[in-house]
This record gives sequence, structure tokens and C-alpha cells, in this order.
Amino acid sequence: MKLKNETLSKNFLIYGFGKSGISSLKYLKKKNRCFIFDDDKKKINNKYKKFFISKSKLLNNNFDYIVISPGININRCQLSNYLKKNQKKVITDFDIFYKFNPEVLTITITGTNGKSTTSKLLYDILKKHHYDTRLTGNIGNPILEEKRVTKNTIFVIEASSYQLAYSKYFKSKFSIIINISPDHLERHNTMKNYVLSKLKCVIRQNENDVAIITNTNLLKDLLRTKNIKSKIIYVSKNKYAYLKNKLSNDNFKNSTNFQNLIFLFELSKYMKLNLKTVIKTINKFKPLKFRQEVIHQ
Repeated sequence: MKLKNETLSKNFLIYGFGKSGISSLKYLKKKNRCFIFDDDKKKINNKYKKFFISKSKLLNNNFDYIVISPGININRCQLSNYLKKNQKKVITDFDIFYKFNPEVLTITITGTNGKSTTSKLLYDILKKHHYDTRLTGNIGNPILEEKRVTKNTIFVIEASSYQLAYSKYFKSKFSIIINISPDHLERHNTMKNYVLSKLKCVIRQNENDVAIITNTNLLKDLLRTKNIKSKIIYVSKNKYAYLKNKLSNDNFKNSTNFQNLIFLFELSKYMKLNLKTVIKTINKFKPLKFRQEVIHQ
């Protein structure tokens, strides 16, 4: 996939017209021929109707790439057979972003529980260090919606297993897997498939990249079967325990939330962030809505 260096217009089918689908269309339509399809045609308002292609027509169209929304289940959708026959053409908005912005520093955070809070907290920490930081992916804006991106911009990307499972080219300078437990098995079918989708952000890294990973036997066993080039750091539960007494934010005093902080402490070391600023930002952090909240006392 060349994309960035290609001068000829390409044919894109954008399947799934939620936030990521709309941002993909806006990003690609100026220099390419773009078509959109959604199982629910009502999602496509009059503004975008001219890009809509019917199922009968798209089945006879030779698309160069199929940009798929993470919400689409390839096994349970109107284009299931078509997608399976054309899996080599299936990409994501993450792939498009990487191909057009390979020099941008990205930090991908994935895992089962606490991805959003950890991503938002890291975003706040980097902002306090005066970095041009963007919060994208499963939280914040779709990744292709960000404007005025420079080589000094840092992207904090919360990545779900769905987004990573469909990606083919995306990679990240720093990949963080905070924890793993059974989830979304109705989509991935097996725990192994679920974990392998998470590991995609590590498998494509090169020798200049870093992966900070929860210390589990399942992850270790699967990584041994891959040709991993990046530096792998397994994080133990007790690492950075000495920093607990510096935390005044009650939201991070329980063991689970503190364990997610450990990954940020480790990342801060590699990025040479100021520890006092990191701690101060954690202590002032307000939890995201609809996570852990006091509902009665």
C-alpha cells in the first residue's frame, strides 16, 4: 500500500458511516473516487447521498481499498461474503493515517479495562509538558479528523480490539497494553483471537519502538510465536509502588487503577517527562463520566 506516494486517483469504498466513516470520506474525497455504504441507509443524510453506492453496484465495482468501520462485524453484515473475498483490500482509518503521517509520534493504548481513563490522563500529562497533543481513536476525535498535524505532534490513540483487528499497516512508536481479560468474544470467537488483535500494535513495531505490556503468560506465549523487533517491557504489579504515597487522588488509590498508572510511569521514563509534573497531573485528574462514580453514601 503506497497511498501517500501515489499520484493517480484511487477507488475507495467506505463501509460504515459513523464518525470514522465520515472523517475517512472527508480526508480522501479530494484526491480519490470515494463511495459509501452502510447497512442502515438512513445514516447517510442528504449531504453525502451523492457518494452512496447500492449493494448491487458495489459488488460489480473494482475498489482499490475498502475502509471499514470498527463497528462492522465482518461475519454479520450485508457485505459479509464480499468482504471475505476481498480481505486484502480491507483497511482502517488508522492505516490511512499512518501511511500519510509515518513520521508522527504515536502512542497507542489498548487493553480490556481502563483504556479511556489512561488515554485521557496521558493526554493531560503531555499537555502539561506543552506538547502539541491529540486524543483520538476510541476516545476524542476520529484520527483522520485532526487538522494542522506536524512532525512535532503527538497522537495518543485509544485503540479497541475491533480497530486493531482490521488494520493492516498501522504501527505505533509506543504501544501500551494495560490489561487483558475475556471480552468481545462474541466477535473474536476465542480468547486467542481477541489477544492477537490487541498485539497487532506490537507485532508491526520495529527496533526503534517500545511496547509496554501487562505481564501475563498468555501475552508472553503469543509473542514468542512472532518475530518481534521492538523493545518489550513487561510491567509487574509492584513496580513503582513507592510512588503510591505521592498520590492524593482517591480515584487512583485502589489497586486496579494504580496498576494502570504504572504503564504511564514507565512511559514517562522513556519520554523523559518530569515526574513531579506527572504526579501533579494525576492528582488533579477528574475521572471520566460513567466510569467509577459514587452514587450513594
